[in-house]
Amino acid sequence: MLHSVAQPWMWVVFIGFVFAMLAVDVFALGGSRAHKVSIREAAVWSVIWVSLALGFDAGLWFYLKQTAGAEIATAKAMEFLTGYVIEKSLSVDNVFVFLLIFGHFSVPVQYQRKVLLYGVVGAIVMRIVMILAGSWVVTQFAWVMYLFGLFLLITGARMLLSSNHESDVDSNPVLKLAKKLLPFTNEFHAEKFSIKRDGKRFFTPLLLVLILIEVSDVVFAVDSIPAIFAVTTDPFIVFTSNIFAIMGLRALYFLLADMADRFHLLKFGLAFVLMFVGIKMLIVDWMHVPTDISLITIGVILGTSIVASLVSSRKS
Repeated sequence: MLHSVAQPWMWVVFIGFVFAMLAVDVFALGGSRAHKVSIREAAVWSVIWVSLALGFDAGLWFYLKQTAGAEIATAKAMEFLTGYVIEKSLSVDNVFVFLLIFGHFSVPVQYQRKVLLYGVVGAIVMRIVMILAGSWVVTQFAWVMYLFGLFLLITGARMLLSSNHESDVDSNPVLKLAKKLLPFTNEFHAEKFSIKRDGKRFFTPLLLVLILIEVSDVVFAVDSIPAIFAVTTDPFIVFTSNIFAIMGLRALYFLLADMADRFHLLKFGLAFVLMFVGIKMLIVDWMHVPTDISLITIGVILGTSIVASLVSSRKS
């Protein structure tokens, strides 16, 4: 049995809000035409997405205060905020991978917007399934939390050790399989994922890029979703914090794309965040780390890595 503070109508309203904002985001960031998103546009929309997430958290607190009491309202609001910070920070790692994929295929900047749009939509669908399945597993088998904790601890340690190693896109098994099963052109055809040539359907390299974007999000979801279970097992809180982080991912990408090198130490911070969350899950039976302490700790780790990145890259 999944326990949540949310009523059915809250799920319906939130999902409707997501689709409405996706439509607005598509139009605001270029509509149906190929469009290079400027840093100013990306910055404005990044602020909008963060503001919407904080506004949602405030609205959730006010609603729960009236229906469940101030104590529960404060606890759930803190859970959402901490989960959102975790998901938002881990989504920065997505940006680095997106840059690697786009750079490898030399995707023109005006075509990247469409790929990321489809990537976000696919990520939302996949995470709905993964979050509901994960919430059910956690509520049925409490010992799974220890597996999640161990997994996050190992993942964080591996991230530390491999932080300076570049991934080899060509060796990706999904990429090799796609090339084996489908006929691809060697060149882009505007924003099209496929074309017809001599009566036969061919796929463009843009589809390969989209496939890798979707696969990378699944990989990141395997890290980020267990991390938020260290904060809460409420599927509504897990889902909403995840989706708000994902919805702002496109704007975050275009904001950081031209200055990702300035944040070269952030990967170390993200690794330490995963390790902290993993340790928190492993010691839960002996020591309970309050949500507000977790939020402060994560904020200090990320803030330190960001400042260190900016200072060390200042000259270059």
